[in-house]
Amino acid sequence: MKLIVGIGNPGKKYEFTRHNAGFIILDKFASDYKLTFRPSKYDFYKADGDINSVRFFLIKPTTYVNNSGLAILDFLNDTPLAIEDILVIHDDLNIEPGKIKIKRSGSAGGHNGLESIIYHLENDQFSRIRFGIGNNFGKGEMADYVLEKFGKEEEESLIPGINLSMDLIRSFILNGYKGMADFYAKSNQPAKNGGNEPQIE
Repeated sequence: MKLIVGIGNPGKKYEFTRHNAGFIILDKFASDYKLTFRPSKYDFYKADGDINSVRFFLIKPTTYVNNSGLAILDFLNDTPLAIEDILVIHDDLNIEPGKIKIKRSGSAGGHNGLESIIYHLENDQFSRIRFGIGNNFGKGEMADYVLEKFGKEEEESLIPGINLSMDLIRSFILNGYKGMADFYAKSNQPAKNGGNEPQIE
């Protein structure tokens, strides 16, 4: 069993904003597998399914980014999972828009959502898909930048990364981080879009 978490803010106001990259990717994955998110008794929406008899859950916290860890902790209290069976998808300012990096574990790197997860789980050994949103903003403008919607000129550049994320999530569900890393290392994304060279941490 696997848990896939998208980080983002709830509500129409934040739809398709840069900080909601995790929600955008999870919504696409749910749509591809004909799954529907529904409210839970906790502060997250959830969907579940299976691939080749491997069950998985998708959750989108409604706690807002900075308290993402509370939702995951509530889920795990009801449905215990090993930390290595958790994959978190989040935006990353240090990566060009639409580019992807994956990471096995480690620090939050300044991302408040990850900091909340690490704090509440008391563990940083969960896997991540880091979805690049770039850092094209001036001093003191970061908060506004991450809460802005992706621009029309950016949308096309996001598609390859979103599509790659679909395959990475599936690989994680079936074979954990190793399966995801193996798929990413073999990915032919560079030939298709001139970017997304495998960068595994």
